[in-house]
Amino acid sequence: MAIQKKNAFSRRLPDLVTEELVAVLSQKKAFEFKQLFEIVHENLRQRNAASGGEEMLRLRAYEKLQNLVARGAVKKNGKSYKGDSAALAAMAAANAAQTAAAPAASRS
Repeated sequence: MAIQKKNAFSRRLPDLVTEELVAVLSQKKAFEFKQLFEIVHENLRQRNAASGGEEMLRLRAYEKLQNLVARGAVKKNGKSYKGDSAALAAMAAANAAQTAAAPAASRS
């Protein structure tokens, strides 16, 4: 049995966890992970986007936060995290442009 290759692009949903992390870390304030996660979790619950259980969401948020640290958009000092506002603003603008371009590309 041959495997069929799919040539179409799959449309990925927006990454709401990273979006919320960027929004919270854009404030000029340092957060410990527990405090940061509580804020992000509450924001996602208000948007009705906190699915999959709290522990799984905590793991995803921590992974996304470490990716932001690796990219240089967030500075880690001990156990506290502080966002680099210029890098986060550029990242948010790029994500917004990509999200806006995705529906237009799928209609073509």
